Amino acid sequence: MKRICLLITGATKNKVDDIWQKMWEGGITNPLEVISQLTYLMFIRSLDEKEFETERMEALLGVEQKHIFPKTYKNAAGIEIDGQELRWSHFKDKSAESMFHTVSEFVFPFIKELGDGSAFSKSMETATFGISAPKTLQKAVDGIEELFESLGENIGDLGDLYEYMLEKLKTAGHNGQFRTPKHIREMMVRFIDPKPKQLLCDPACGTAGFLITAAEYIRNKYESDMDEVAWECFSGENGAVPQFTGFETDATMLRISTMNLMLHGVENPDVRYMDSVSKNNAVANKFDAILANPPFTGSVDKEDIADTLKAIVNSKQTELLFVALFLRMLKLGGRCACIVPNGVLFRTNSKAYTQLRKELVENQKLEAIIYMPSGVFKPYSGVSTAVLVFTKTDAGGTDNVWLYNMEHDGYTLDDKRDLDEKHNDIPDILARWENLEAEKERARTEKSFMVPKEEIEKNEYDFSFNKYTETIYERKEYPPTSEILADLAELNQQIASGLKELEAMLGKDVISK
Repeated sequence: MKRICLLITGATKNKVDDIWQKMWEGGITNPLEVISQLTYLMFIRSLDEKEFETERMEALLGVEQKHIFPKTYKNAAGIEIDGQELRWSHFKDKSAESMFHTVSEFVFPFIKELGDGSAFSKSMETATFGISAPKTLQKAVDGIEELFESLGENIGDLGDLYEYMLEKLKTAGHNGQFRTPKHIREMMVRFIDPKPKQLLCDPACGTAGFLITAAEYIRNKYESDMDEVAWECFSGENGAVPQFTGFETDATMLRISTMNLMLHGVENPDVRYMDSVSKNNAVANKFDAILANPPFTGSVDKEDIADTLKAIVNSKQTELLFVALFLRMLKLGGRCACIVPNGVLFRTNSKAYTQLRKELVENQKLEAIIYMPSGVFKPYSGVSTAVLVFTKTDAGGTDNVWLYNMEHDGYTLDDKRDLDEKHNDIPDILARWENLEAEKERARTEKSFMVPKEEIEKNEYDFSFNKYTETIYERKEYPPTSEILADLAELNQQIASGLKELEAMLGKDVISK
C-alpha cells in the first residue's frame, strides 16, 4: 500500500473531485459531512471486497470461514431481506430509487450494528445517513466504484483517501492535528519493533494510521510465530484484551479509525471517545508501546488536567502534556516513539519545557531524537518537528542519546509533496538505528552521532541539534593588501584608457556625419 500522494494524482484526483462535486450538488454542503458520507460508502464497498476474500479462502481450503454478511437481515421495522442484498456488488447496479431504499433502510442500519457492543458500534451510535436524494447516492456509488477500480489493490487504507479529502479542505484539526505520512509512521514503528501480544496505544489516534501500520508490521514480521492466543489479542476477539487501543475526541475520525482497523483484521479494537489528558482518562502502566503524533498546539483548562500529569509537567500546553501522558500510560520497560514540535526540544520561556526534557533524561531512558525537515507535514503546516524515542524506567538509564538530522524524507518538501526517491534519508536512518554501536565513533560533523548524557546536562537539557554538532570552517588565504591595491590601480588605469579610446571613436563619428 502506498502513500496517497502517489495515488491521488491526475485522473484519480479528478475522480475524487468529481464525487465531491456531485455530493455538493446533491445538497450536502458541509465538507465534513461529505467526508463522513463518502467514508461510510467506501467502508460498505470494502466490506464486500473483504467478503469476496473470505469466499475465495473458503473455496481454497474447503473449510468454513467467518462471514461478514448474515444469511438474512431484519431491520428495526421488522422487515427481513436476504443478507446478500446488503453487499455492494448486489445493489450497485440497481436503479437509483431501489438502491436508495436498500442502503438507507438496510445497509446503513446493518453497518451501525456491526460488532454489537464494540467500539465500532458505539462510535456509530450517533451516525446518520445524510444522503437524501436517490440520484445523489447513485452518482456517489458510481463514482466510488470507478475510483476503487482504478486504484486496484493500492487502496487498502481509508485514511489515505481521508488525507486527500482533508487536503481539499485546506485545514487541520483546531488543535493542530495532522495526519502522519505513512513512510514516517513506518519508520517510527521500526524504532519500536512491536511484537505479538504486546499492547499498543495511540492516545490521539485520528484515522488510526499508527495502529494500522503497527498491525501490518506485526503481521508481516511475526505471522509465522503467532499462536491462537496471539491472533485473538491481535483481533480483540473472544474476550481477549485488545492489542490495539486508540483515543480520539473527533467523532468523524473515531468512526473512520474503527472502520479502518476492522478492514485490517483488527475486528474489535479498543477505540473510544476520550480526551486523553483529562481527568476522565485514568489509564496508567498498561501499554508496552505508544506510537503517536499528538496535537501540536493549544492548551486545556488546568482544572481538567489529570493530577498525575501535573506531577510530571506543570503546564497547560498539549504538546507537553501528551508526552507526560505517554510516560504514565506505559508499563515499566514500555517504549514510545512520538512526534513533537521543535519547540519542545529547546524552549525555555516556560519551566515546563525544561522540566519535561530533564524528566526524559534523568528519570527515563531517552534513546534517540530524529530532527525532521519542516516540509513533512505540508500542505497542512510547515512546522518543524522531531521524533522522540524513549523507554519508561522511572529509574533513569539514559547513557548516550542518538541524534540524526534528517534533511530529506523521500518527497519534495513543498506543498505538492511529490515522490523524490533520490533524496531520502530514511533508509540510512534505519540502517544506522540497527547498528547504534557504530554511531559512537561518528564525528559531530556528520548527520548522526551520539551525545553523552553528561553533555546534555551541561547544556541544561537543551535538545537542539546545533548545540552538539560541529562545523568545520576551511581557511581561505587572501593576497596581501598592497597586492590587492596594486591590482585595483592597474584596473582603474585600464578603465581610464578604455574611456579615452571610446571618446576618440565617438568624436570621429560626429565629424564624419
